[in-house]
Amino acid sequence: MKKVLKAFFAIVSSVLLFSCLEKSGKDRIGIAMIQPHAALEAAEIGIMDVLKEEGFDVEFDRQNANNDVGTANQIALKYRDEGVKLAVGIGTPIAVALANSIKDVPVVFAAITDPVGSELVSTLEHGEGNVTGMSDAVPTGEHIAMFKSVTGIKTLGYIYTSNESNSQTSLRLVKEACEKEGLELVTQAISSTNEVKQAAEAIIDRVDGLYISTDNTIFSAISSIVQVFGDAKKPIFSADVTGAMSGGCMLAFGFNYYKAGRATGNIIVDILRNGKSPSEIPVKFMTDPKDSDFLVDLDAAKNCGIEIPAEILGKANLIFENGKLTSKE
Repeated sequence: MKKVLKAFFAIVSSVLLFSCLEKSGKDRIGIAMIQPHAALEAAEIGIMDVLKEEGFDVEFDRQNANNDVGTANQIALKYRDEGVKLAVGIGTPIAVALANSIKDVPVVFAAITDPVGSELVSTLEHGEGNVTGMSDAVPTGEHIAMFKSVTGIKTLGYIYTSNESNSQTSLRLVKEACEKEGLELVTQAISSTNEVKQAAEAIIDRVDGLYISTDNTIFSAISSIVQVFGDAKKPIFSADVTGAMSGGCMLAFGFNYYKAGRATGNIIVDILRNGKSPSEIPVKFMTDPKDSDFLVDLDAAKNCGIEIPAEILGKANLIFENGKLTSKE
């Protein structure tokens, strides 16, 4: 009976995940993310908003791999076999799955820290075959230098996903920044979201503060990290502002993922309306200061006994205080 029930639920889950869209005659755009969290969801909304505003009358086939590579590959095969006008992969594993499976229609990636290291493209100067997109690389060195100047930390903690190529790239950049700033680095590797809280607890007594890069697995469990470091009264610097908007990260500096989604949407417009080949389009980076957000969490600073310098506070466009987020804009 247990085997029967297990098979039944597997079939139901498959049907729910891959239920076909009603035949409307419209072109279908596949948009798949590796797993749900605030930043990736904001990027997805940005993509869809641009296409709607530009007058594209399309069906969006939205899928979520729930951080499972096998599911990511199934989604890629679904898009390939059922036919989409264009496929979008938000997050490295799903983007790689799409690029590996789909060769006859454009594949656009979003929120990829290291597109070259992930072998999506061979150069940032242009796309590769039918693949191009947007990178969410951040200025790690600037982040860590700011964190040190504000907090005076001597030992930095860093949790990363060991089986994610982007995280390996970020780890290298964190190591380089710590060497430059004279900081001792304590790292903890994880392989799934379920290990995040345990990883935070494993390093909390050995570090003065924690740096979080744009790691999707980490941000899917950000509340666990905030709890552990909040209880210990130790500060967090986040490279993902969207994931820090609920409070708990003393400093967060990075580009706006909704705007990044819109930038990705503009790449899609170039391909579908303007007839550009993905191989002609350089990898997009968010370099305009207007595309970035800087959040200061005064509640978290107070909890850690840290006074934020007026110069730093003046640069922030988002302030979290008394449990509420306000914008200066």
